[in-house]
Amino acid sequence: MAHSNRREFLSLTAGAAAGALISEAAYAGKKRPNILVILVDDLGYGDLSAYGAPDLKTPNIDALIAEGMRFDCFYANCPVCSPTRASLLTGRYPHRVGVPGVIRTHADNSWGYLDPHCVTLQDRLRSAGYTTALVGKWHLGLESPNKPNQRGFDFFHGFLGDMMDDYFNHRRHGINYMRLDDQEIDPQGHATDLFTDWACDYIRRQSSSSQPFFLYLAYNAPHSPIQPREDWLKRIQQREPHIDPQRAKFGALVEHLDDGVGKVMKTLHDAGLDEKTLVVFSSDNGGRLHFGACNDPLRGEKGALYEGGIRVPTAVRWPGRIPAAACSNRIALTMDIMPTVLDAAGIKVQSEIDGHTFLPTLLGRNQPPLDRDLFFIRREGGAFQGRTIEAIRRGDWKIMRPMPGESLELFNLQSDPREYMNKAGVETRVYAELGGRLLDEMATYDDVPWQPP
Repeated sequence: MAHSNRREFLSLTAGAAAGALISEAAYAGKKRPNILVILVDDLGYGDLSAYGAPDLKTPNIDALIAEGMRFDCFYANCPVCSPTRASLLTGRYPHRVGVPGVIRTHADNSWGYLDPHCVTLQDRLRSAGYTTALVGKWHLGLESPNKPNQRGFDFFHGFLGDMMDDYFNHRRHGINYMRLDDQEIDPQGHATDLFTDWACDYIRRQSSSSQPFFLYLAYNAPHSPIQPREDWLKRIQQREPHIDPQRAKFGALVEHLDDGVGKVMKTLHDAGLDEKTLVVFSSDNGGRLHFGACNDPLRGEKGALYEGGIRVPTAVRWPGRIPAAACSNRIALTMDIMPTVLDAAGIKVQSEIDGHTFLPTLLGRNQPPLDRDLFFIRREGGAFQGRTIEAIRRGDWKIMRPMPGESLELFNLQSDPREYMNKAGVETRVYAELGGRLLDEMATYDDVPWQPP
């Protein structure tokens, strides 16, 4: 049974590499769209006014969402940073490219090593004539061969490491990880402002080029430390006098971030690239509640496999192609972004991936739901002691292990979206099927090394 399930799953994922919706031949003599992927860090499901936040104002991200398609059931591939980023750039489950957990500065607390041989989104775009750039947070390796310029990015202006210990001095454990390509730099200013300015500069430079670009803009905000600029904090305190102090600080980081996204989108418009650019906006995981994030109406937070840890606000904008003010309940994951972007550019995947394009949905065409199991995993140290938590969603059912060694829990997300009613002792057939499927997938878990050689 286990091997049969595995063969079926591999057959399904292999189908993702089959041809693109928009053929490469269709782009002969035409300009491919520019691609801008904006990934923010630890944004909660309920932290945008477009997603129901009553106390925060995010007009620029709201406008981006309103001008394209909003997704209400979009998942990050993992409830923590590095694995989701690995899935975004490879189209694969993170453990299949060696990143089941967070890559950190210290080797004894680092839980991933990006497979040096896996094909990335930027590799494929560059081979099709794109120039590729990363502005902001990398978080997929500090050493060769896993630095951005060695993994398909022509240009890198940002932070090599994971979180910053300070948004103004940009250090982590006393080490400066700010880089311009491979050169160490020491810029002044809040990281959100720096990444915004660098992204805008890049767009302006590319506006006179005939070559399409892929810009991956990865903000650190609103990840801890919750260190907003004072002017943004005062703004929200004056507008919301009764707001919780921690929520005010977190909200100031979010609203500052929103302002940055607005500047980037205005730069696209002013450069005449608005209708020539496909824009994806998403978060790498859910928000951390004790830092002031809000994942309402979902249960849980960053780090956990309840919906609040993995369901994230997501939208895609492409004027003239994606209908404005569209909304989709289609279930999709971060790893689906790679095949979707390549599909939009008329580029074949040409590598084994696990993601599936959702471009037909974006273009308003009929796209039946995929018959696939969605697998989530996180490996961690500390209380995890190097062990994992896992989950699978199949249709409306989700089975998950909340902590290593604990019993599996079973929820029906249609009837119980807040995951209050554990059905493990009631729906025994579903529990046995999904539990077996989980074990089947875990049998493949160590196929790709997650530690450096």
